[in-house]
Amino acid sequence: MHHKTLVAVAAGLGLVALSACGSSGGSGATDSRTVTLVSHDSWAVSKSVLKDFEKSSGYKVKVLKDGDAGQAVNKAILTKDNPQGDVFFGVDNTLLSRALDNGLFQPYRAKGSDQVLPEHRVDQDKHRVTPVDYGDICVNYDKAYFSKHKLAPPASFGDLVKPAYKNLLVTENAATSSPGLGFLLGTAAKYGDGGTSRSSAAESGGGWQGYWKKLKANGVKVVDGWEQAYNEEFSGSAGGRKAGGDRPLVVSYASSPPAEVVFADPKPTTAPTGVSYGTCFRQTEYAGLLSNARNAAGGKALIDFLLTEKFQQDMPLNMFVYPVREGAQVPPEFAEYGKPAADPQTLAPGKIAADRDQWVKSWTSLVLK
Repeated sequence: MHHKTLVAVAAGLGLVALSACGSSGGSGATDSRTVTLVSHDSWAVSKSVLKDFEKSSGYKVKVLKDGDAGQAVNKAILTKDNPQGDVFFGVDNTLLSRALDNGLFQPYRAKGSDQVLPEHRVDQDKHRVTPVDYGDICVNYDKAYFSKHKLAPPASFGDLVKPAYKNLLVTENAATSSPGLGFLLGTAAKYGDGGTSRSSAAESGGGWQGYWKKLKANGVKVVDGWEQAYNEEFSGSAGGRKAGGDRPLVVSYASSPPAEVVFADPKPTTAPTGVSYGTCFRQTEYAGLLSNARNAAGGKALIDFLLTEKFQQDMPLNMFVYPVREGAQVPPEFAEYGKPAADPQTLAPGKIAADRDQWVKSWTSLVLK
């Protein structure tokens, strides 16, 4: 993510608007000492950490940022026969099946993959992707608003449809935004599809669709992407306050509050935003060696680097995500203000693959029309 602005930092997993980044190949793509990483706009690493890799490996790293995670994945698929680079970083579990089904990656078992926490391992028979980080998509709340109105912030999906929270929530379009899709998948995991879940009958009245009907009736606002939602509409963020945002609830990340602390000047003694942990959906990000990579050797070395302790411990305050390597430590402010969800909603990759496109289509028809 962009390390110079709070907007991109708090985005966490690649949620800013599309910005065209380079065209095919690039002049360095055929240089055997240059390895090209294609990613979303939220890619970031400390200069010293990257320089250490370049010095030890002998490879020069070129980075092409290609917009939101969904946009970047789609472009990588369209250009897979003549890829922009060697390694793609940033495909997550909500879009993984699309990348694998389209043959985006070639097998490579990264050094250090045995150190990855077991719950993040996928595709174990072919090793086409390597887990790199994880995060939780959750509703964030503006502490000052709820204190002023003497109202408890919502603690669950069920709370969000209550009259007390009418016209307070802004979320992202599930068809165009990674966190918007994650929030939809979280409701599908919670309530099931069409009322089959244990919770749906009592709370949603017909699966996730019934839940979203109630959410729509309760005044949820939908915008295209994370940047607009968090930095313009949300009253709890520095950008949102400046823009006159009036929504004290926003779909963002469990790791957004530490960004509000780390990048504030002066730094507050506590985060001005909080997390509704009963609304979280877990997202894991992966890297893979592109099928037609020109520099496969360099690409393999780069993927190995992404699993090193040095890179894994550098990620939290650069991309505001959690490391997947066992034993990797996070900085104190990240540990204090950006705790991951203890019990997030999850969905099996196969379930996401089978139902995602139809769910998004149904969601669009139900919520936006």
